Amino acid sequence: MACVTEKRSMHKIELSATAYKWLKNPKAPAADMAAVKTRIMTLSDDPRPAGCDKIKGMTGSYFRVRQGNYRVVYEVDDKAGRVIIVSIGHRREIYRKM
Repeated sequence: MACVTEKRSMHKIELSATAYKWLKNPKAPAADMAAVKTRIMTLSDDPRPAGCDKIKGMTGSYFRVRQGNYRVVYEVDDKAGRVIIVSIGHRREIYRKM
């Protein structure tokens, strides 16, 4: 009996300067920071998880995922095997910056 396994490719996570700065921001609550970091790391396994939305009106393949009151906006480059975190922020202000 042959066993068929599926090879899943892991994407590399890259942070923009804006996303890196937000992650270093001490103003966000520690619990929210930890949850957002965990959510970002799961994007390497599945860059288009259930609940992600494609952002309309932008060129490229930009998506967003929700984590509590925070949003992570990212771009998926399947050819290069990477996920680029473009921006992270509170749901009230994240889209104003874009």
